[in-house]
Amino acid sequence: MPEFGRGETTNGDSSDGPGFPRGGPRDSRDLPSLLSSSYPITVTFMDVCYRVQIESKQKRSINRVFRPGPTQSDQISKATIEERPVLNGITGKVSPGEILAILGPSGSGKSTLLNTLAGRLHGDGFTGTVLANNRKLTKTVLRRTGFVTQDDVLYPHLTVRETLIFCSLLRLPKSLSKQERISIAESVISELGLVKCENTIVGNGFIRGISGGERKRVSIANEMLINPSLLILDEPTSGLDSTAAHRLVATLGSLAQKGKTIVTSMHQPSSRVYQMFDSVLVLSEGRSLYFGKGSEAVGYFESVGFSPSFSMNPADFLLDLANGVCQLGGTGERDKPNIKQTLVSSYNTLLAPTVKAACLDAATISTKDTEFSGSHCSSKEHRCSSRMSFSAWFNEFSILLQRSLKERKHESFNTLRVFQVIAAAILAGLMWWHSDYRDIQDRLGLLFFISIFWGVFPSFNSVFAFPQERAIFMKERASGMYTLSSFFMARIVGDLPMELILPTIFLSFTYWMAGLRPALGAFLLTLLVLLGYVLVSQGLGLFLGAAIMDAKQASTVVTITMLAFVLTGGFYVHKVPTCMVWIKYISTTFYSYRLLINIQYGCGKRISSLLGCSHEHGRNRASCKFIEEDIGGQISPAVSVGVLLLMFVGYRLLAYIALRRIKA
Repeated sequence: MPEFGRGETTNGDSSDGPGFPRGGPRDSRDLPSLLSSSYPITVTFMDVCYRVQIESKQKRSINRVFRPGPTQSDQISKATIEERPVLNGITGKVSPGEILAILGPSGSGKSTLLNTLAGRLHGDGFTGTVLANNRKLTKTVLRRTGFVTQDDVLYPHLTVRETLIFCSLLRLPKSLSKQERISIAESVISELGLVKCENTIVGNGFIRGISGGERKRVSIANEMLINPSLLILDEPTSGLDSTAAHRLVATLGSLAQKGKTIVTSMHQPSSRVYQMFDSVLVLSEGRSLYFGKGSEAVGYFESVGFSPSFSMNPADFLLDLANGVCQLGGTGERDKPNIKQTLVSSYNTLLAPTVKAACLDAATISTKDTEFSGSHCSSKEHRCSSRMSFSAWFNEFSILLQRSLKERKHESFNTLRVFQVIAAAILAGLMWWHSDYRDIQDRLGLLFFISIFWGVFPSFNSVFAFPQERAIFMKERASGMYTLSSFFMARIVGDLPMELILPTIFLSFTYWMAGLRPALGAFLLTLLVLLGYVLVSQGLGLFLGAAIMDAKQASTVVTITMLAFVLTGGFYVHKVPTCMVWIKYISTTFYSYRLLINIQYGCGKRISSLLGCSHEHGRNRASCKFIEEDIGGQISPAVSVGVLLLMFVGYRLLAYIALRRIKA
C-alpha cells in the first residue's frame, strides 16, 4: 500500500469571482481540523446480492374445443412478477490509499454495486454485508463518503468558482465562518487544477463552457469540499478522450496517496489508465469473474486457459471475457456461450475462497452500529430540519436565492424570450391601434388576447422548472445540502422579479398603443391584475411540473389545461354546456378576464346606458346583446380577486406537497 499524508496545494492567481471575497488560506494544511483527513476508511463487502422485481407479460395458448372445423387457439396475456438478479454474491475489499476499479460491460451491475457501497441501496432485494472499518455503515461513514454520479449534474450558467462556493456555503457545517467555507472551496479549486477555468461558466451540451474533463473535475470537487475519506465515482471517464481520462485518473491517484479510499467504475479504460488501478473487480451479468491486483489479472486468466493471442490493453482483454468473447490464435474472434460459465466457475473455485478468507481475516464483524456522538437526523443530512433554527433556515434560503438569481437570469431574459414578448406587444398594439371606446367587441377581444397570452406563456415556461432541475435537486437533497422548504421558497421568491418584468414591458407597449382607458389609475390597476394573473398561471405550471416530473408529459397536460381554461373563459362561448360549466369556475382566465373588463368599463348597466342599449331600438342590438352577456353578467370583482389569491397560494402549496413525495 502506498504511503500517504497531507499534500500541499499551489496558490492560484485568477481574478475574483462575482459576489465572493478572496483571501484566506489556499494551502490545504491551513484548513480547519474538522475537515482534516484523519478518518481513513477500509471498505469490505461480502456476498452482496441484489434482486429486482420485474413485471412481465406471458402469452398462453387456450384451445377452442367447442367449435366446428380445425382446432384454433387464443393467445391471452398474463402479467407475472419475476425476480431478476442484478448482483450475485460479490465480495471484495478496498483500503485507504488504493483505487479499486470495477470493470464490466453495460448492465453488469457496476452502478448498483457502487450505490450499495455508498449506502444508497435499500429494500427487500438487498442481501449481504457492507462494512466500513469492520463495522456496518454508520452515519459518520456516510457523512465522509463522496458520491460522483455518471452524469455531471451542474448548473450550466454558473462559473466554476460560483458552483463550488455555493456548494461549500450550503454543504459545510455552519460552525465554520463564511470566509472559512470560501477558503475551503478555493483550496479544492487549486487541488483539482481548476484555477485556470474558475471564472468560466460550466456549460452543458447546448451552452459552451468548460471542457468535459474540467466539468468532471468540478463534479469531483463538489464532493471533495467535505474532504471525504471514501470517494465513489460512477464511470467518471465516460465521454472523455484518452488524455483527459488519464489526467482525471491521475488526479484520483493523487487523492488516494493522501489516504483516501477510491472506488470507481470504468467502462473501457486505456492501458495507461489501467496501470494506475491498485485492485480490479471484473463483473459479468452481476457475477464476479476476477478480484485482485490489476497487474495480476491477465496472469490469472492465462492460468485458467484464457490468454490474449497478441499484446493488447489488459482492460480490453478483460472486457472481452466479460462479454463472453475470446481471441483464439489465428481463427479470429469467436463467441463461445460457455465462456462466462467457465470463468464464473473458475472464480468460485480458485479465487472466491481466497478473497472471502482475506476479507474475513481483515474484518472482525460487529452486529452493532457505531453511533455518532451528538444528535443527528438521517444518514444523509447534517442537521435536523425539524430542529433547525430560523436563522439557519434563512441562511440557507438566502444562499439558494442568490444562486437562483445568478442561474435563472440567463433563462428569464434570454434574447429570444424578450423578443417574443416585445413582438407580441407591438403586434397587439398595431392590431388595436387607438381602438374606439364604443367598439366593445374589439376591445373585449384585446382584453381576452392579453388573458390568453399571459396565461399560456408563464404556465408553459414554469412547467419545465422542476423537471429540468430534478437531477440536481435529488443529488443535493441526497447530500443533505438544504431543506426542501428553503429550496422551494428560494425558487418561488427568486422567480418573482424576473417573471414580472416582461409583463410590465408588454402592457406598457400595448395599453397605450391600443388606446385603452387613458387614466393612470386604470393602467396601474390593469398592470396589477395582469401581474397577479401571471403569478397564478406560473403557480399552475409549477404544480403540474412538480406533480408529473416529466417535461414532455407536463407540457402536454398544461397545454390541455390552459385550452380548457381559455374555451370556458367567457369570450368564445357564453352559454357553456352544463356538463362543463364547472371548468369555468376553476379557470384562471375567466376571473382575470372579468377583472380586466371591470377596470375598462365598470358595471354592465353603465356601459349599456352609454351605448343606448336600454332603449328598445338601440343602435346595435348585436353589440347590446354582447354587452349584456359578456359584461352585464360579470361576477363581483372582490370574488374574482379572492379566487385568484386562493389559486396563487393553493397551486404553490400543491407544488410543495408534490415535491415532498420525491425520495432523495
